[in-house]
Amino acid sequence: MTRTIRLRPWQRAALDRFAAEPGPDFLAVATPGAGKTTFALAAARQVLSASPGRLIVVVPTAHLKLQWARAAAELDLHLDDGWSPSQGQLPPDMHGIVTTYQQVATAAAPLARLARGAFVVLDEVHHAGDDRAWGESLRIAFADARRRLSLSGTPFRSDTRSIPFVRYELDEARPDFEYGYGEALAERRVVRPVFFPRTNGHMEWSAPDGEIHAATFDDPLDVARSNQRLRTALSLEGQWLPEVLVAAHARLCEIRKSQSDAGGLVIAMDQEHARGIAELMARELRTSPVVATSDDPGASAAIAAFAGSARPWLVAVRMVSEGVDIPRLRVGVYATTTTTELFFRQAVGRFVRWLPGIGRQAAYLFIPDDARLRSGAAQIAEARRHSLRRKESAERPARLEGDWDDPTPDAAVPEEQLSLFSVISAVATDAVDLEGEGVDEPLLPDDDPSLVFDLGAPPPLARAAETSGAVAGVGAEGAMTRSELKEQLRAANSAIARALARRTGWSHAKVNAELNRLSGLAKVTEATLAQLESRLRHGERWLSRA
Repeated sequence: MTRTIRLRPWQRAALDRFAAEPGPDFLAVATPGAGKTTFALAAARQVLSASPGRLIVVVPTAHLKLQWARAAAELDLHLDDGWSPSQGQLPPDMHGIVTTYQQVATAAAPLARLARGAFVVLDEVHHAGDDRAWGESLRIAFADARRRLSLSGTPFRSDTRSIPFVRYELDEARPDFEYGYGEALAERRVVRPVFFPRTNGHMEWSAPDGEIHAATFDDPLDVARSNQRLRTALSLEGQWLPEVLVAAHARLCEIRKSQSDAGGLVIAMDQEHARGIAELMARELRTSPVVATSDDPGASAAIAAFAGSARPWLVAVRMVSEGVDIPRLRVGVYATTTTTELFFRQAVGRFVRWLPGIGRQAAYLFIPDDARLRSGAAQIAEARRHSLRRKESAERPARLEGDWDDPTPDAAVPEEQLSLFSVISAVATDAVDLEGEGVDEPLLPDDDPSLVFDLGAPPPLARAAETSGAVAGVGAEGAMTRSELKEQLRAANSAIARALARRTGWSHAKVNAELNRLSGLAKVTEATLAQLESRLRHGERWLSRA
């Protein structure tokens, strides 16, 4: 079993702060790639080992459920990532579940029963403000939880929808612990430095009112016209986007000479835009990218396959906005009209994850030279420059021109107005390419005993299945989670039941009822691993005699 883990200095400090916090709620804000998942699971082990209870993790997207379940299994915490209220009681060999904010909104009452006295992790908690019903459902579901640990990759505002269990000061969420990008860079071997090659352009378009406009990214425009200019640049009908994609592909090819599996990500505006970009790249760059859009039921599997492959490019809309761990991403193209600070920082977070053993590994996010994006890049670059020069500054970097808090995001623009908008031309000009300041991978002291965290014995719920042979190796890296093993056993049990029904002439319901009786089960969905194995053995013996 996993008894000790080595924490990063910030994780140790955050864990100590969390342990000292007397209240039920704790908000940790840490830069993407810093290791929030490990910190949260270590905190869960600490609390549940001392006082057993359920563990519930809430994530923004279905894709992240399995990722969290696998990370938890490595620390001997077993989460059901396929839980639904219809399944009945949670099996006694599972510590808890991992679910989504969307599912909380539809199953708040059943979750409230499961969460009474539980340890709850709210991952990327700012998503609880995406929908008013989500915040209300969180209050209902987790009001009686013992501890609630909220995580976010970036500071966030309330935006008139305050998020449950988070404290605010002047509409800003107040973290109990914060670990920024600059601090992570300064520690080395935590995150990568990210650089922002930006490209100007000359765009012409017909606005919804029929007026013809022409502007570069240097021209001051109101919010509506700025959005139209950006949409024009990113259109597949112009030349701006193809030229930027060519430059980004050339940079990726250069990086792949020293890191053969380095990957690139294009963040597109919508599903049609993503598919068009993929066709453009196949035609112009002779490369076939993986496309992941929310309307494709296989999108999560496609992202996971891309993460474990050496394919060069992934094109996605919001499927890889945050939380998804693809450390080999080194080059990106920001080809979306979403210009909020939160989304931009989340996008940058996809490229910061450090890979040990590579040495110099700067990342590059190609952006339009839009003032809003330039401002966000400047803030991140300021933290990067201070870190790389090993200087400290107490001053917050000044914002450049542009309005981060855009009151009219693309989603709010009426569809009929967009249909009247048309692109005339878009030409890339004045590309500003920033060469990465190479950062050698320095050695960190590995003998600091304070960074070794003793996990102690696993919380008692895990022990219900320790006698099962199928459990062996579950906590090992790359092994299946307990939930995945159960899914395999359920499939095998289902196949045996079908075979028995054919052999005996009994109905499937009668066969399943008899197998449940023989193995002492009420419902297959409530079974432990040992019970599923027992049921399977009974079925195999029965089939051999039938």
